[in-house]
Amino acid sequence: MEAFIIDLWDKYAATWGYLILFFWSILEGEIGLILAGIASYAGHMNIFLAILVAGLGGFTGDQIYFYVGRTGKHYIKKRLEKQRRKLALAHLLLQKYGWFIIFIQRYMYGMRTIIPISIGITRYSALKFALINLLSAFVWASITILLAWYFGEQIFALLGLLKRYPYLVILFLVCTLGGVFWYFRAHTKRIDKKIQKVQQGLELKKGKEC
Repeated sequence: MEAFIIDLWDKYAATWGYLILFFWSILEGEIGLILAGIASYAGHMNIFLAILVAGLGGFTGDQIYFYVGRTGKHYIKKRLEKQRRKLALAHLLLQKYGWFIIFIQRYMYGMRTIIPISIGITRYSALKFALINLLSAFVWASITILLAWYFGEQIFALLGLLKRYPYLVILFLVCTLGGVFWYFRAHTKRIDKKIQKVQQGLELKKGKEC
């Protein structure tokens, strides 16, 4: 899906860039925001409008995930049977950190869609979630797009280097795929450890209250 959107971006950024950015942001892909920052640096997009569109897209995406959890609890639990560890961790993180976990979940790779879905399954206030989600989405869009805009010259220089030395692209892909493989291999173990740690913290807190 993201590869298809990248192709659309290359062809229609000048005319449909903001619309593409909105739908791309619903998928919460930082690549779209980085491209928007670069396009703003090159003068093809207005940086403030790009931040507005990306923020609204990110907000919309998490609202969709939240209401998927709220309206389809039984279906989600069956559908995400393989993700039960992540669902359990998301519930525990919400109990321990409250609203803050909603604010930072965009930066928690591997948990970004699970957290809003899992919160939707609970009785958490929909209005409170929406307000925190809105603020989080615009902070996320602002930071990512502004950084890409600020380092636009360096990014263009890097792209020129990769064009002159294409073998660096292959090296980059090999390293990236290796990193992704390592990440997912170790991720399940880390989730189990986090669940145990959060559970212990909650049990200790309950013991002190008693």
